[in-house]
Amino acid sequence: MTTRHLVDPEVAPLLDLWPTMTISAETLAAMRAREFPPMPFDAAGTTLEVKTVPGPAGAPDITLHIYLPENATRPLPCIYHIHGGGYVGGKASTLEVFHRPLVRELGCALISVDYRLAPETAHPGPVEDCYAGLAWVHANAASLRIDPARIGVMGESAGGGLAAALALLARDRGQYKLAFQHLIYPMIDDRTCTATDPHPYTGQFVWTADSNRFGWASLLGHAPGGEGVSPYAAAARAEDLTGLPPAFISTGSLDLFLEEDIEYARRLLRAGVPTELHVFPGGYHGYDIMPGARLSEVARNASREALRRFLHG
Repeated sequence: MTTRHLVDPEVAPLLDLWPTMTISAETLAAMRAREFPPMPFDAAGTTLEVKTVPGPAGAPDITLHIYLPENATRPLPCIYHIHGGGYVGGKASTLEVFHRPLVRELGCALISVDYRLAPETAHPGPVEDCYAGLAWVHANAASLRIDPARIGVMGESAGGGLAAALALLARDRGQYKLAFQHLIYPMIDDRTCTATDPHPYTGQFVWTADSNRFGWASLLGHAPGGEGVSPYAAAARAEDLTGLPPAFISTGSLDLFLEEDIEYARRLLRAGVPTELHVFPGGYHGYDIMPGARLSEVARNASREALRRFLHG
């Protein structure tokens, strides 16, 4: 069965430019080497510093990409960003085209972390790298002229999964209070891999069930869907969602993560966490990067306006 007829027509061309690729041990190197089609961007009004900072105790240093606006009122609110890639790929540098405009338009800092990837580094390495970066941002907030009370976390796909996990970890350790969690089609539940009644219309494009199984097995170091999976690996496993920062969750109706994202939003709301949920019809995984498509514009506008409210109140 194909779900191509359900794809929004204006984002459908991206599927030809970015064909679906099943990720496995055999294709992982090719996936990591794959490049997005180049997209022009304007760097005016923003600066970028790439900085190496200490990682978790006993682990390698990590790299942060620090974007700042040239002319904005200080101290700045800050987006702490975590890139996607199914836990097995991706890097912060590829998102400059999206990060520069956000920083300029929202008058905020954006700091994006490069964490160690699975399967070379399984849980808890990736989320601990993200936590170490967050700790550095807080420790250096004064010199960066960042407001530590207005630092929130953002991520897409696996980055959204790590962002949700980081929100749980920060709450439970009690060292840093996040202002928000901004989750774009987050990958948060390994049990989607073993669902007995999977959604019949999701996961055909970009990120498939087979890729999902490989991504989760790589992160966990064992088959997904079993007992004892940490909520700091798969945020949907958390039993208690109270006390988490306000959330924004956005996904597409054809995204493999549709139902896990809706369920997480429902549970956040039941836990008293202010939560905004969007499901965009005809959207597959990553549809919102398609330039010029109305559906993408609507999704990006909703995301940007939520960030504006989070950052500036």
